Amino acid sequence: MKRFGPFVILLLSLVILTGCFNGSPEERIHKILEKTAEKESDFTENQEPLNDLEKKEKEKYEKIIKLGLDDYERIVELSDEATKNIDEREKIIEKEQSSMQSSKEQFNQIDEQIGKIEDEKIKKEATEMKKIMSERYSTYDDLYDAYQQSLAYDRELYELFKKEDLKMDELQVQIEKINTAYTKVLKANEEFNALTEKSNQKKESFYDSSGIEMADSTK
Repeated sequence: MKRFGPFVILLLSLVILTGCFNGSPEERIHKILEKTAEKESDFTENQEPLNDLEKKEKEKYEKIIKLGLDDYERIVELSDEATKNIDEREKIIEKEQSSMQSSKEQFNQIDEQIGKIEDEKIKKEATEMKKIMSERYSTYDDLYDAYQQSLAYDRELYELFKKEDLKMDELQVQIEKINTAYTKVLKANEEFNALTEKSNQKKESFYDSSGIEMADSTK
């Protein structure tokens, strides 16, 4: 009897796997979208800590500017603190990016299910939803790249502040680079937020057409 053990386990595993793929394509898409939202939990949870760190870094920058070049030791101290702040923000951004990448990989599973939808109206809704949500992921990639560049320029700025022979034209050039970088961040962030809202609308439209109740989500 023992030699049948592996076959029993295999049979049970197949039953479980079959159960995972039960339901209509519309229902399977719904489950994929729910998992997609779950994958973005780190992204959502990190928004407030990131905003707090940005405010603290701005405060340190303003303190340095007020000091001028009169208190070099204090400027170095504040610059080191600001650099640690940048390190923390980089860690958060990396977690966010990983979260969004996992979400995107999960989301891409809906392609196969869209192809199985029989109702043409619902299939059109699902296709439009896929297009907008794909644009959202692409825009996040732009946002991530822009933010990383801005952090790199911030880091350069605080290294400049630690130079005893810092010249004002040097500082001005760096500040202009930072301002340009942050303009790109703000633009990408606005586009991302707009596409997030549009994605929610497309989800709701798809769920309405499919007769599926939409889960509460901010994704």
